[in-house]
Amino acid sequence: MTTDQRPDLKTACDAVLEGVVGSGGVPGVVAMVTDRERDLYGGAVGRRSLDSDEPITADSVFAIFSTTKAITGTACLQLVEEGRLDLDAPASTYAPELGDVQVLDGFDDDGSPRLRPPASAPTTRQLLCHTAGFAYDFFDHDYARLATEHGQPSVVTASRAALRTPLTFDPGTQWKYGSNIDWAGQVVEGITGQRLGEVFAERIFAPLGMTDTSFTLDGGMRDRKVTMHQRGEDGVLAATDFELPEPEVHMGGHGLWSTVPDYMKFIRLWLNDGAAPDGTQVLRPETVAMAARNHLEGDMTITGLPGVIPQLSNDAEFFPGMPKTWALTFMINDEDAPTGRPAGSLAWAGLANLYYWIDRRHGIGGFWATQIFPFADPASVGGYFDFEAAAYGALG
Repeated sequence: MTTDQRPDLKTACDAVLEGVVGSGGVPGVVAMVTDRERDLYGGAVGRRSLDSDEPITADSVFAIFSTTKAITGTACLQLVEEGRLDLDAPASTYAPELGDVQVLDGFDDDGSPRLRPPASAPTTRQLLCHTAGFAYDFFDHDYARLATEHGQPSVVTASRAALRTPLTFDPGTQWKYGSNIDWAGQVVEGITGQRLGEVFAERIFAPLGMTDTSFTLDGGMRDRKVTMHQRGEDGVLAATDFELPEPEVHMGGHGLWSTVPDYMKFIRLWLNDGAAPDGTQVLRPETVAMAARNHLEGDMTITGLPGVIPQLSNDAEFFPGMPKTWALTFMINDEDAPTGRPAGSLAWAGLANLYYWIDRRHGIGGFWATQIFPFADPASVGGYFDFEAAAYGALG
């Protein structure tokens, strides 16, 4: 892996990766740290699959799940800059199907969903902030009931039917993590007249030089794919044949495949006030500054995520007890984190235990990639926080 490695940083981070791979830990991990200009550390330890001796490598391909969201947010912000998207207009202006959305107000005695019109129409800002009202079945009991009792397809199917779920509250009244940014992707498609992957490729990936990121496993990407693993109730990991399907809809919330080096290029975009390596402004500096602040209304904060489907997620919360808010489209830690990450930094994660942070104050960021269900796997998320702390410790 070509990086400008500092010996102290390499020693500290290598120790974390080597310690988390093997006996009860993770099969393999790729992790990197960057500053505003270049990668400072890159490590790849372990195997792509427990069923193979093939090593995991820097260019291994991961299903990156919700780390897709910030890329969709970036596409939305570009359209705001061009005057083509009003974040506070009804999102149905651009994605007409949203005009039919209803609020789930519980279930009748016979189990039928009880629906009503929303008090207001969801806006694109609310979609990007997760305050529009959409949820995920693996984090919400009512959505799980819609799936098990009424055949609602999982969002992971990337089907149009999977998008057609009700709101769980009136827009703008709560924060709840869910399929909101999948709908933001539909807003982008409605404005541009292109599939989301085409928008990403032309407007984000090309200027950043991201050649290994796509909604489909194109070319040699499939040959480098990391196997998905499932941790059983006994704590033992097993390789699975899980693979995201060929998407009917390019889901703005979860659908991309990528490599860690490619994603580092996206992190540097946010560290560099929206500039690509050649100086091209993918986003304007003032747009980045606007997007990187809290956009929740009033004293609203984000909450922990309950693991409603244990096979897909444990109960999850970053830095429990610490106030956290939401930017466009990242979590903000409102206090200094125990890893060394300063207040005001940006971060999020992906369902298969992928994690990143963006520290714009100090100009550093990092990404940790594994392929393990359920989310918030103790070995992987614990390794990630140790990795982040090791990076801050070595960089001072």
